[in-house]
Amino acid sequence: MKEKNSYYILNIVTIFIVTMFFSCNDSFKQVQKIGISENEPIGIEYNTNLKYTDSGRVVANLISSKYLDYSNRNFPFYEFTDGATLYIYDKENRKSTVVAEYAIVYTVTDLIDMQNNVVITTHDNQILKTDQLFYDQKREWLYTNKPVSFQTEQDVIYGNGFDSNSKFTNAEVLEVTGIITLED
Repeated sequence: MKEKNSYYILNIVTIFIVTMFFSCNDSFKQVQKIGISENEPIGIEYNTNLKYTDSGRVVANLISSKYLDYSNRNFPFYEFTDGATLYIYDKENRKSTVVAEYAIVYTVTDLIDMQNNVVITTHDNQILKTDQLFYDQKREWLYTNKPVSFQTEQDVIYGNGFDSNSKFTNAEVLEVTGIITLED
């Protein structure tokens, strides 16, 4: 009878060990997510200074007092809730400045979405005002489909959209709705 009981115990222990062995899986990512909600940032950083370079040359520099890190999402991004200032440098190292009350940087697409009271001051003192502006870091391109006002030396041009390279050599107001010529 002792032999029979040992046989049953051995079988039970074997079944238990095999069950434990097959129930184990690689759950490292699940362990990392414990305590982190998918809707919460995984980090908050203060006094941020992000630089985007191309071949060792700084092309853009994003500065903000606070950003939220959502790199734990399927489509990761960084959110700048307290505003952001973006400096864009051309090949001659001339600086244009974009200021906004809110911004999001999408890391997969290298797209910066600037929103709320967006103001661009170009290196040659042209001024664009709009509610939203996108900056494509890869193509070094700025654009929007929102209403804009664009002030040059001679005119203030109003329209529904804007398209330009980062040098502003081919800046174009889309769907022009009005032009005011400035007097000297």
